[in-house]
Amino acid sequence: MHPARSTAAVLGAAAVGVLTWSTLIERRLFTVRRHTLPVLPDSRSPIRVLQLSDLHLAPWQAQKVDWVRSLAELRPDLVVLTGDLMGHREALPALLHALRPLVEQTPTVFVHGSNDYYGPLFKNPVKYLLEPSRQSTRTPDLDNGAITRGLTELGAIDLNNDAVRLSIRGSSVELFGLNDPHIRYDDADRMRAAAAALTQNEGAAVEADPAPVRLGVVHAPYQESLGALLTAGSDLILAGHTHGGQVRVPGVGALTANCDLPTEQARGLSVWFDAHRAAFLNVSAGLGNSIYAPVRFACRPEASLITLESR
Repeated sequence: MHPARSTAAVLGAAAVGVLTWSTLIERRLFTVRRHTLPVLPDSRSPIRVLQLSDLHLAPWQAQKVDWVRSLAELRPDLVVLTGDLMGHREALPALLHALRPLVEQTPTVFVHGSNDYYGPLFKNPVKYLLEPSRQSTRTPDLDNGAITRGLTELGAIDLNNDAVRLSIRGSSVELFGLNDPHIRYDDADRMRAAAAALTQNEGAAVEADPAPVRLGVVHAPYQESLGALLTAGSDLILAGHTHGGQVRVPGVGALTANCDLPTEQARGLSVWFDAHRAAFLNVSAGLGNSIYAPVRFACRPEASLITLESR
C-alpha cells in the first residue's frame, strides 16, 4: 500500500475508534471522584458530602438513573445538587425517582442551572470554544416551579439565592447558594441578606458550635459569583456547569469552561482566593451531557464524594 494511503487508513481507523469510545462507551462510565479536605475545627467528626451535578437526565437513561440511586449505598452525610439536573422536557419523573433514595434519607440542598429552566436545543459546538453560551433572553420552556416543588417535596432544601444552617454530625454547617449566573439569575444581595439572617437568629445552635463550616453552592462558576461566595466566608465552594470541558485533550486538559473560569480549574479540586480570603473549589465534571452532544472524551462522568475532616 502507498505510504500516504496507509497513513490515511490508520488515521481514519483512529478517528472511528475515538468517536466510538467517546459516544458509546466513556459517557456511560460513571465514577465517583473522592477528595479529603481539612476544613473542620479540631476534634470534629468527618462529614461526607456527595455532590451531584449536570445529570442532563432524559427519560430513557435507565442506566444513569440506576447508578444515581445506587449512590445511597455511600451513606453521605450531606447531598449537594449543583444544577442542570434536567436534560429533557419529560425528565422530571425519572429525575425524582433517581434522587429519591438519597434525598429521603440524607439532608440535601440544591441550586438550579440553566437547563432546569430551558429544554435542550442543538447548538454549534464550535461556539463553545469561542465564548460562553450565555442566554437570558429566551423564554424558559421548562416548568421550573414543578422541578422545585418536586425536589422540596422529597425533602431537599431550595438554596437558590438563599442560605441555610444545618446540624450534621455535631457540626454546624452553613450553606450559601446562588441561582445560575450563566443566565443571570444569581442575586448575591439576596443571598447575603439570608446569610445575615442566620447570624441574627443564631441562638443555641451557634452557642453550641461557635465555629461553623461554610459551604458555597452555585451552578456555573463565574468569577464574580465565586467572589460573592468567598466573601460570604465559604470554606469550600461547590460548582458544576463545565462538564470538565467534556472533551479533554490528553496532556492539555479542557479547551473550554463555558464561563470565565480558567480552563485549568474546569474540573476537580483547586483553590479560589482573593487578597484576603481563600476557599477550596470543587468543580464537578458532572454526570451527563446534552442529548444533542452525546460525547465525552478523557473526561468520565462523575459524582464527587468530599470528606471534610479536622484541620
